[in-house]
Amino acid sequence: MAEIAVHDEDIDLEAPTFVDGLPGVGLVGKIAGDHLVDALEMTHYATCHCDGLPEVTVFRDGRTAYEAPVRVYADAENGLLVLQSDVPVSPNAAEGFAGCLTGWLDELGATPLCLSGLPAEKDGVPTLYGVGHGEAAALLDEHGIDPPTQDGVISGPTGALLYRAEREGVDAAGLVVEANKNFPDPEAARVILTEGVGPIAGVSVDTGDLVERAEEVSAARQELAQRMQEGGDESSSAQPLGMFQ
Repeated sequence: MAEIAVHDEDIDLEAPTFVDGLPGVGLVGKIAGDHLVDALEMTHYATCHCDGLPEVTVFRDGRTAYEAPVRVYADAENGLLVLQSDVPVSPNAAEGFAGCLTGWLDELGATPLCLSGLPAEKDGVPTLYGVGHGEAAALLDEHGIDPPTQDGVISGPTGALLYRAEREGVDAAGLVVEANKNFPDPEAARVILTEGVGPIAGVSVDTGDLVERAEEVSAARQELAQRMQEGGDESSSAQPLGMFQ
């Protein structure tokens, strides 16, 4: 049965901000989501049991308990939810996954922030762009996040989440940052946290450790990135529209 199973009903969330931490180009969403969960010591709040998600088990170094691969963490104090995924979500499962998750977020009154990397040859600090629907679009203007400078497409589950949100009348925003296409990109994740997620969600997150550990983070995520490339299974991607014409 497709559902989001909540484990801790005692956590009180009022109109939270939801951050999509799916892996994609540069593993931007994955790195940013993981960093939020760790830095804010967030609580495992729910598990995604949506159709099409891999039925696999994740285990951790030094822990006996195992867990499902796609989970949601909560920080009630900051009104924040973060989706953490340890596996790529196949584009073939995007429609079902987006429908399963969006309905649940709508019930919570959550505002989704969907993160994606835009393959680019970066020169200096990566540029962040934003797109939005409903009141979430005003949030982008409020925090000085500019729209893209070219036409493009956000694909995979992240694109499906944004599509489904618009279709169901859920205010949602997409944050797109220039990122390395072939390798994990902690610097792009830092920009999306400090210039996008942090200001919009009203959360202050120290990213100094993320930058200092850039090489370690890249090495730890490289295997996942390589598996995604080999399988043609990137979870989210922003691409110039001309590439599809």
